[in-house]
Amino acid sequence: MSLLELHHVSKSYGEGPNEVSALADIDLSVEAGRLVAVMGPSGSGKSTLLTIAGGLEDPTDGEVVIGGSALSAMSFDDKARLRRRILGYVFQDYNLLPGLSAAENVSLPLELDGMAARRARVPAMAALEQLGLAERAGHYPDQLSGGERQRVAIARAIVGEHQLLLADEPSGALDSANGEAVMGLIVSTCRQGLAAVVVTHDAGLASFADRTVFIRDGRMVTSSRIESPGQPRAEDGGAR
Repeated sequence: MSLLELHHVSKSYGEGPNEVSALADIDLSVEAGRLVAVMGPSGSGKSTLLTIAGGLEDPTDGEVVIGGSALSAMSFDDKARLRRRILGYVFQDYNLLPGLSAAENVSLPLELDGMAARRARVPAMAALEQLGLAERAGHYPDQLSGGERQRVAIARAIVGEHQLLLADEPSGALDSANGEAVMGLIVSTCRQGLAAVVVTHDAGLASFADRTVFIRDGRMVTSSRIESPGQPRAEDGGAR
């Protein structure tokens, strides 16, 4: 089953002679249990693809379908509810709330969806422990390093019963060892049924994916598949 489908998605900004095309006729399908990496040069449209896939922006043309539901048919509130319940998003700038501790930031989506704070803390702490941050659970974002804030953001995205993860450079603030650990965690979560799309500039980290999509000037230029999920084939060398 495809958890995420993009059908002929295009996105333009501005009008007339000032119009700029960010995405052009993108088709993408991501099944449950699969990890797709998106690569391309800066300004190629990778981040725009994620914001549209997550319902944070509307496409100029085309359709986005998540869990069988077309986003174009949803109200603003419906999209917000879908993001809380189904979708985890990792932003480049972390997007943590400064007045909440690490554990409170991670448990917040669960609480917004009606779970009691005490109950929500249990899966939040489990997610932080997976990422080596259990001892930092009571610290606020400005007391954490950039890499720690990144891992808190990832914990928030995978906590609970999310079915789809969208991550924009989730290893950007991490060293190579922690970056590989994060990708390994995402792969492990996918094996439990999560679908994930990860934007990365690192071909080594992209090699963790089942499929790598390459975008240039807003267009999908090529796509490669890896036969064994999460394990790069020797002849692939990561990216091609």
